[in-house]
Amino acid sequence: MAKLLLVEDDRSFGAVLKSYLELSDFTVEWVDDGLLALPKFLSQKFDLVILDVMLPNVDGFTIANQIRENDTETPFIFITAKTLREDILKGYKTGADDYITKPFDSEILLFKIKAILSRGTAGNSFLNETVKFGQFTFNPKIRTLVSAKAETEKTLSPKEAELLKMLLEQKGEVLPKSLALNSIWGDANYFTTRSMDVYIAKLRKYLSSDKSLQIITIHGSGYRLVGENVSIY
Repeated sequence: MAKLLLVEDDRSFGAVLKSYLELSDFTVEWVDDGLLALPKFLSQKFDLVILDVMLPNVDGFTIANQIRENDTETPFIFITAKTLREDILKGYKTGADDYITKPFDSEILLFKIKAILSRGTAGNSFLNETVKFGQFTFNPKIRTLVSAKAETEKTLSPKEAELLKMLLEQKGEVLPKSLALNSIWGDANYFTTRSMDVYIAKLRKYLSSDKSLQIITIHGSGYRLVGENVSIY
């Protein structure tokens, strides 16, 4: 059971979100003051941190920087009502794995948390192994996509291979767009988003010979790879 640290000063919202995450099988520690966040983080091992930006005493950006000074690996997500582009970019520059603006769908947050945590768990079980799905065989080491039906072999670009790999990791669930952008492009802005759209179109073309496979756009969230044998674990 993954352990999350929730830093949220709105007591009503914090209590509801804590309960929702616990019902989704997470252990959640919650603090409602920015001053308490770093001591709580350092007191035990957390798998992920959820940070509000606007907090009393110490803001979320400062807390994120403090966390990164002590820990370079634990992922964190910002949740905030601040929607200015400058604030979003500032959040990602602190090393955030995602940035969600309020109000948001709690289920989307849950998908994002699971996707981030899966990078260090289930993903490692096949990332360097040959994977079969539908009529295709994908070798991420040498970036080849072989079609048994069309008898073709395509060498993917590094970004194409990484994007396909992340779609497969989700086992048919949603790959959050922001997660893919920050993991592959290193930023989530208008230009990188348009670039990822192009790569999604390329992958759809490569997979088009197997009509059972589809990359579905989930508007406002991300993409799902669905079809025969996509749940490969």
